[in-house]
Amino acid sequence: MNLSSLRPLVGVSACLKENGRGGWHHTVGDKYIQAVIRAIGALPVVIPAMGPELGDNAVTEALDRLLDTLDGVLLTGSPSNVEPHHYDGQASRPGTAHDPARDATTLPLIRHTIDHGVPLIAICRGLQEVNVALGGTLHQLVHEVGGRRDHRAPKAPTADENYAPAHGIEIVEGGLLHRLLGQRRVRVNSLHAQGVDQLAPGARLEALADDGQVEAFSVPQAPAFALALQWHPEHRALENPVSMKVFTAFADACRARAAARLGRTPPLRAAAE
Repeated sequence: MNLSSLRPLVGVSACLKENGRGGWHHTVGDKYIQAVIRAIGALPVVIPAMGPELGDNAVTEALDRLLDTLDGVLLTGSPSNVEPHHYDGQASRPGTAHDPARDATTLPLIRHTIDHGVPLIAICRGLQEVNVALGGTLHQLVHEVGGRRDHRAPKAPTADENYAPAHGIEIVEGGLLHRLLGQRRVRVNSLHAQGVDQLAPGARLEALADDGQVEAFSVPQAPAFALALQWHPEHRALENPVSMKVFTAFADACRARAAARLGRTPPLRAAAE
């Protein structure tokens, strides 16, 4: 059986945003949806920001049933930041955008995703969520940390300018990202104010920015693929070899789970070939 023809189901985290007219929308940027469809070759399934209802046992059990039907989870970036009471008990810095419903959804979702052996890829805010969910801490404003550069978006008029390569990263030799890319240095975009302070227990450093800021980590003890990236590989992913190597590895893990879940695992001989 050719697994490349199997289209997995990938859950995509949503944000809860006020629409300016007194209503609220669950939103996902189209670039993430297009990356799931075109770069990963999967069918996206949007996971709404359900908020504190996830504390209900019945909802938690439903979340587990949802994960049983998914072949992967992609955590998106967002203009909002994880609220600091989730990781260090400090007050939020004035003017910081937050999304408490998303926090209440993604933090348990991450732990359940890893526990269920569902492949996971996390982007920007998603990386920060994984670090917090696993017990790490964050800098609320990286650019105020001594020795750090300003990692925020340039606020240019076009997406291509905002998502252009901004700085180099040093990839840890022998790590997952090094094995995927076959390179020790690449250039990436940068559109974040928050960033990793203390890396979570059980997380493995995969890459650092040229100023020492964490740019990628993996979760070696996870039963399935689990990689978090601080940059945005989804922007023009099909044109970016680095993005495609990462998404292809995630796609392979998702298709393998889909095949096993559907009882369509190829024979051992075919798998070995």
